[in-house]
Amino acid sequence: MKKKPPNNFGKFTKKKSNAAIKEQFKQEKRKEKKEREEYFDKKKAESKARNYGAGNQQPGNKGQAAPPPTHSRPESTDSMPLNKYIAHAGVAARREAADLVRKGLVKVNDELVTEPGHKVSAKDEVRVNGKKIFLAKNLVYILLNKPKDYITTTDDPQGRKTVLDIIGRATSERVYPVGRLDRNTSGVLLLTNDGELAQKLTHPSNEVKKVYHVTLNKPLDKKDFEQILKGVTLEDGAANVDVLAYADMKDKTQIGVEIHSGRNRIVRRIFESLGYDVKNLDRVIFAGLTKKNVDRGKWRFLTEKEVRDLKHFGKGK
Repeated sequence: MKKKPPNNFGKFTKKKSNAAIKEQFKQEKRKEKKEREEYFDKKKAESKARNYGAGNQQPGNKGQAAPPPTHSRPESTDSMPLNKYIAHAGVAARREAADLVRKGLVKVNDELVTEPGHKVSAKDEVRVNGKKIFLAKNLVYILLNKPKDYITTTDDPQGRKTVLDIIGRATSERVYPVGRLDRNTSGVLLLTNDGELAQKLTHPSNEVKKVYHVTLNKPLDKKDFEQILKGVTLEDGAANVDVLAYADMKDKTQIGVEIHSGRNRIVRRIFESLGYDVKNLDRVIFAGLTKKNVDRGKWRFLTEKEVRDLKHFGKGK
């Protein structure tokens, strides 16, 4: 009797049967469809109510998304670390804000401060690069299906296209990307001005998981498959994946990778260390968020439920 090849995809699905996987996908789709319909029905009703009161129609955003749900940060006079204040002002994530402070780019009440932990409050005047900043009161959360050839920074001295060019005038608040995708990587990207959430989702201790669809220049052989599962050594230390699978058993250039490391270009470097070229890299899941129903290069606001889920997202979830 011909021996059946090993089902490596089973490692990715944690030994569930194909029937169970299909049924789970169906249930998830039904659930998401129901939530999406309820959400947009609610927003349509709210829009109609506003239009009726105003006597005219509100402008749209090319049909990409409903108006953003309202998320307000309460007024606070409590003191907080300077880098946290900068993050809450929507300038940068907390770790990047700390770098701005250390580089001498921040003044508090006209005095240069280089200690990120310096305590400030809403009563203080804080300037970054000479520009006065304010605590963001309205929190905004945008999910973008990033295309290739866009960089995940708020601006670029070389004049290259950034992800902010895609979302355009989605909000008057200053938002920034949570984590990074390199220029040639596509997929799920979160943009927000919620510095506290951004810090939570990018801090290594929370082990936020990401799932990538990788397309290689040649089939991944069994030996290298097993080596990646064991771990590979890169120039900046050991690299491990949580789950690895052939996305298509008939085409072993298509690989699914689940990982929680946030190190720079980690997925590409793992495969390159074994002699493979990554032709395409697409992030399909980030912190439980997926790009379902969001076309490449399009965006939408997160629902209130998604925001709540993110705030409770942590280690092991």
